[in-house]
Amino acid sequence: MRRFFQIYGLYLAWVVATVATLGSLYFSEVLGFVPCELCWWQRIFMYPQALLLGLASYRDDRRIIPYLLPLNAAGGCIAAFHYLQEQVPGLRLPVCGADAPCFTPWIDWFGFITIPFMALTAFTLILICLGLARSAADAADEPAPAGAGEGSPAGTGEWGDTP
Repeated sequence: MRRFFQIYGLYLAWVVATVATLGSLYFSEVLGFVPCELCWWQRIFMYPQALLLGLASYRDDRRIIPYLLPLNAAGGCIAAFHYLQEQVPGLRLPVCGADAPCFTPWIDWFGFITIPFMALTAFTLILICLGLARSAADAADEPAPAGAGEGSPAGTGEWGDTP
């Protein structure tokens, strides 16, 4: 299972980012939910990832992973703070305006799933997928084992010639 995520982690992260982006656009543009200030910040950290992860997945370019990790960490922290704003009345701070309050959940599925909870889940899933995809990239960059030598592609030049 870990090998699957190492191979397809970048692609799965792109799927999660795309679903999260399309979901937030559906909530605001189709259902008419007005995004609050914290929702906008979460979007700022999620939307570019749908594009960047799509391009990186297409090219299988894992070098982008270190640059996306801070986006997910920051977006995840904002989503966690937003979720706490909704769920814990004692932690409510006046960070949003009256037209779109941060602590009024637009949806409440199963008593705990709200839009910030879904955003937090998306940021967390992307972090996990990128972490596993990064471990595959790190494994590919490791030098060949000491015993790999003649007759072994790991111990020879790119085309099998000894240097």
